[in-house]
Amino acid sequence: MDLIELHDIWKIYRLGDLDVPVLKGISLSIGQRETVSLMGVSGSGKSTLMNILGCLDHPTSGQYLLEGRDVTKLSVNQRAELRNRKIGFVFQNFNLLARTSALDNVILPLEYHHNHISRNDSLDRAKMLLDRVGLKDRMHHHPSQLSGGQQQRVAIARALINQPSILFADEPTGNLDSRTSGEILEMFQQLNAEDGITILLVTHDPDVAHHARRVIHIRDGCVDGDLVGHATDARGGERT
Repeated sequence: MDLIELHDIWKIYRLGDLDVPVLKGISLSIGQRETVSLMGVSGSGKSTLMNILGCLDHPTSGQYLLEGRDVTKLSVNQRAELRNRKIGFVFQNFNLLARTSALDNVILPLEYHHNHISRNDSLDRAKMLLDRVGLKDRMHHHPSQLSGGQQQRVAIARALINQPSILFADEPTGNLDSRTSGEILEMFQQLNAEDGITILLVTHDPDVAHHARRVIHIRDGCVDGDLVGHATDARGGERT
């Protein structure tokens, strides 16, 4: 069974008397443990598609199956519960709470978890993840005390705290220099290889897109290409 199946997904916004289609009949599937890039220019519809895949938005029509469950038939609260259990997000602007330590930023999603997790267990899990992303000695620092790359590592640890099946990264290197970008992209590849997490990168940058093994091109709300090949690693080589 595929992790994700989309069948004829449309998203239409109503602006006054005008219907504006943003997604136009998208059908695709994404398997377990894949690394996939959604690539397209600004306004292509890739972010709208990510929001639907991430259960942040609802399509106007069509069917979306996540692990065989029809997401399009779920209520807002049911989608929120599914999102919290199955999906992690990493954003370009990190979206960290400014007056909160790295440790407490990572723990935050557990406050909305469907199963109660004790404070001690939450702390242990968050500390383990911060150690894994190389921030064991920065866990009590606030975002203003961290570099951009360190903030993005905190955001990745936060995205992993609920042990998701899939991780969405929306322009995750847009505010980072090239060296730090490579480190972050290498971390996504490691999470895929070592933990089996499906990784979906949303980007306009071909160099970022080709760190995924599969690149889906979105143009004018449609799939304009779907290529499978070798992913580029952080050192510019090929990764099988």
